[in-house]
Amino acid sequence: MSPAESYRGSHQAYDVVCDRVMIPMRDGVTLATDIYFPALNGQPAPGPFPAILERTPYDRTGLGMVTNGEFFARRGYVCAIQDVRGRFDSEGEWYAFAKEAPDGYDTVEWLAAQPWSDGQVGTIGASYAGSDQSALATLNPPHLKSMIVAVGAASYYHASMRQNGALELRFMIYAFRMATTSREALADPVIKAAANRAFATVGEWLTRTPMQAGASTLRLLPSYEQWVLDILSHGEYDDYWKQRGYAIAEYYEEHADVPTLYLGGWYDSYARATCENFIELSQRKTSPQRLLMGPWTHGGWGERHAGEVEFGKFAAINYNDMRLAWFDHYLKGLDTEVAHWPAVQIFTMGGGSGRTSATGRLQHGGYWRDGADFPLPATRYTPFYLRAGGWLSQTSPTEEASDTAYTFDPRDPVPTIGGGISAALPIMDAGGYDQRGRPDFYGCQDSLPLNARSDVLTFQTESLTQDVEVTGPISVHLYAASSALDTDFTAKLIDVYPPNADYPDGFALNLTDSILRARYRDSWTEPTLLEPGQVYEFVFQLYPTSNVFKAGHRIRVDISSSNFPRFDVNPNTGGPLGVDRRFELAHQTIYHDSQHPSHIILPLIERT
Repeated sequence: MSPAESYRGSHQAYDVVCDRVMIPMRDGVTLATDIYFPALNGQPAPGPFPAILERTPYDRTGLGMVTNGEFFARRGYVCAIQDVRGRFDSEGEWYAFAKEAPDGYDTVEWLAAQPWSDGQVGTIGASYAGSDQSALATLNPPHLKSMIVAVGAASYYHASMRQNGALELRFMIYAFRMATTSREALADPVIKAAANRAFATVGEWLTRTPMQAGASTLRLLPSYEQWVLDILSHGEYDDYWKQRGYAIAEYYEEHADVPTLYLGGWYDSYARATCENFIELSQRKTSPQRLLMGPWTHGGWGERHAGEVEFGKFAAINYNDMRLAWFDHYLKGLDTEVAHWPAVQIFTMGGGSGRTSATGRLQHGGYWRDGADFPLPATRYTPFYLRAGGWLSQTSPTEEASDTAYTFDPRDPVPTIGGGISAALPIMDAGGYDQRGRPDFYGCQDSLPLNARSDVLTFQTESLTQDVEVTGPISVHLYAASSALDTDFTAKLIDVYPPNADYPDGFALNLTDSILRARYRDSWTEPTLLEPGQVYEFVFQLYPTSNVFKAGHRIRVDISSSNFPRFDVNPNTGGPLGVDRRFELAHQTIYHDSQHPSHIILPLIERT
């Protein structure tokens, strides 16, 4: 991280008083908002003050929200924490994510019009509260002056709810979890008991897809059920996915031009979206856009680990101190460390000892680096080719015919072991893990390496003779054929540790992955089914990462057709998504010959 050169920020100068109000929206619905004021002798200080807004579906009165409100109020900001529409004490109906833009705009402008306001509003929040910031910014409210968007969306269709056509099932889990704190459940103990029971058995519901209308407890919460049915069945990128709350990227030209920090983590479900928002808006806007990417899982910026791996004592950041420095500079004009930040600060993972830490995790290590842009200007996009015998090489294949085949059975999908996941507990855990089964992970039937399965193909380099750094976006080009009308292909990038005394079988550390639903290989809007047996080129993006593969390690790519329950399982029938109850086996062939050079393009950085 860049050191502060001449920090002169706000200090804790006030007490706090809180006022609870209902803020009117344009359609007459009112939203419950707690407003924390700087106070002296028990009374609001005279001001005027800049305002900071956080809009949340997770209860404005929760401990974390109260802490945020009091933290900023004590330092000379009015901080407003609001329940989004239809959650907790706010009126209206909740329909997750899609419709947040107008309410956010109206709240910003209401805050700016208050007599205690100096006319400036900044926004904060992570995950849902990161995405709803960007949604309101697409409407360009006049008094929005700065944002810190932590782990928020760019396009929920392309990189979060869906990835390359497949659904992230964590959102089905999310609906069951949110039902337990729905306004209806809080008002009716019968609904509350039913919702609690359904969430306690949510893993069972994942085995009952496609979900049927009226079959689950979500029928008691019609807008919650409808949302799940909608995201399961809307496979194409249509008007449904182009709503402002889902598709920030559709509205970049209309987006507010204000100083914005995009904060994310390599093991976070919004890693790609965070980077893409920065890339696009830094090119389109004149105000400072900044990117900060750490080695974290979803919201894990105060941690030094992700899953089974540790990154060292410098991996964590002080979130509130960082946010204070940001707003002190952009809302108060103070000369804080933010004035001296580079455009990009990223944590490059790797380089550690590979031994077990005191907390029982693999010491993977890493370090912070600054950059003028992302991807880094010195990036060399280098193809690594899948080769016969399971090799991965920078040398393209010369064989006239070479392929590897496997059968994908939708009834026995490859289990998810870590990755960029959020809001999926207790079913899935995020982060870096040795890619082998374990009894406490959903869907695992043994403790063997995942690539011991017949439906997982492994391609890996020889042991590296020198360190290799991979930093940036990654794409996969698979030449493949299937017996099915529709199917999926998955790819996972892995850092393979050699054996040592602590890990005598080595350690296969997942870095990033993704999936492609074959019917969307040419278009997100006009799907086309496969001709069985025909060879196609399938091109899809993995999430970006930053990692040093140490000398002695191997770079590995695993290819398969499922990663469950991270993604919904393709039944291989070609039938309508989220509805078809049938399934078929899919016989898959991956080609790696001179006419069909399957490869992964890695963003290499020269090591100095």
